[in-house]
Amino acid sequence: MWYMAGMNVDSGGTEQHARIGASPSTETWSLIGLSAFQATLLLVGSLTALRIALLFAADHNLGPDEAQYWSWAKDLDLGYFSKPPMIAWVIAATTAVFGDGEAAVRLASPLFHMGTALLIFVLARDLYDHRVAFWSALTYATVPAVWFSSGLITTDVPLLFFWSLALLALHRTLSERSLGWALLLGVSLGLGLLSKYAMLYFLMCAGLFLARAAEHRWLLWSRPGLIAGAVGVLLFSPNILWNMTHDFSTVAHTAENAKWWGQLFEVGGLFAFLGAQFGVFGPILFVGLIWGLVKRQARGRASDRYLLAFVLPVILLVAAQAWVSRAHANWAATAYAAGTILVVAWLSRIPIGRRVIPASIGLHTVLGLGLSALILYPALADALGRGQDFKRIRGWDRLGALVVQEIGAAEESPYSAILADDRHIHAELRYYARSAGLPVVNWDHDGVPQNHFEFAARIREDQSARVLWITRMDSGFDRITRHFDRHRFLRTVTDPLGSGRNRVVHLYDLRGYHERFDTR
Repeated sequence: MWYMAGMNVDSGGTEQHARIGASPSTETWSLIGLSAFQATLLLVGSLTALRIALLFAADHNLGPDEAQYWSWAKDLDLGYFSKPPMIAWVIAATTAVFGDGEAAVRLASPLFHMGTALLIFVLARDLYDHRVAFWSALTYATVPAVWFSSGLITTDVPLLFFWSLALLALHRTLSERSLGWALLLGVSLGLGLLSKYAMLYFLMCAGLFLARAAEHRWLLWSRPGLIAGAVGVLLFSPNILWNMTHDFSTVAHTAENAKWWGQLFEVGGLFAFLGAQFGVFGPILFVGLIWGLVKRQARGRASDRYLLAFVLPVILLVAAQAWVSRAHANWAATAYAAGTILVVAWLSRIPIGRRVIPASIGLHTVLGLGLSALILYPALADALGRGQDFKRIRGWDRLGALVVQEIGAAEESPYSAILADDRHIHAELRYYARSAGLPVVNWDHDGVPQNHFEFAARIREDQSARVLWITRMDSGFDRITRHFDRHRFLRTVTDPLGSGRNRVVHLYDLRGYHERFDTR
């Protein structure tokens, strides 16, 4: 078959197009009359169109983090309490054109993933050949994490795009000693850092690579290197200045996420993280990565060593974090941009790789389409007993409608604000109760912000003439009600989320807030 031909790139023990700066193949695939890039663009573009159609067809709510990012997009800044600003800028761009619907909020995600797949094609073609490039791009576009995140808007999505752009720009800078590519390297570094601070891993990986590759150390003291560094710092500097004027809140939150306190050095956390990587990258691909490392496939191959420098350090660092304290499955996501190319190149050198790579893509596509069906048909997820997997993106619109109705039915004086003591409820009400036209404010019991809304939307006395409080608290209500002159319980609402799960909230009418923080 046309897609199997030529998969065995390195069967003779030599490496074609494997050194930095190698020329890509330009032959076409005569059977279908397309070049490798055209075939990649057709398939990845079709997959992206399917994912965009799914966004508009699916009836699922924004998750709490997505709703929070949307609220940031309505208040553009150079930084936020828990993240740098790129995610807000991206959502602001898509919603400015397509409105504030859930699909518009998430629209950039499949588009960014498409761009990342095409960057992976170009880098793989530079390092190996057009066939490894085709399979690498298609493999990336279908890995489980990409299927999943294409239906959400998260900070990892732009991060992976700018990380892949930096991989390509660094390779071209080293190959061509080009000031233009060095400039693009600096741009990608700066924009990557504005997407997520995990872009710092790139600097660590690049440093380790240059430390071992004597022939490329010239970059450290050259004009291209200085340009890349200066541009990166220049683009990132507004966020640095924002942090300086906001008590380094984003930096502190990022450090707090590591949770280096309490019970440390749990081997269970390490195994949980490593096990999760089979789901993030895919079982066949992660096994292929382990196999290549054990067999030392990168030995003697310059292109392999380049990619490995941006895979292994990230996985080892995050695995160490998982062992010391904790690590979420996606924290090593950046490793799989280079990792995808590396595994495809390794598998292409053995006969079974001609079947393994398409099998992996096929498996991931079936799983991705299955996920799409569950998203499109919530009743199917409930019937399969998986409704609880979607509880974070269900029912928030009903809660928002209930709050709007309660505000509209208010007797006597109107409400002046909506109060939440939970970040998730706060974020969702900002989105789903926005038609009420009231500010959503947050409860902060001690004056020390623990999340963005305690930081930027704390209740003030001038907003408290009459407040509608929505809470999930089952007890200890007096911790909040005692700060008000009057309080009245309205009702309890139980909202079924599927598979026997409910979201229970209580509504209170509060009046006359007096600002004072608890010290006990």
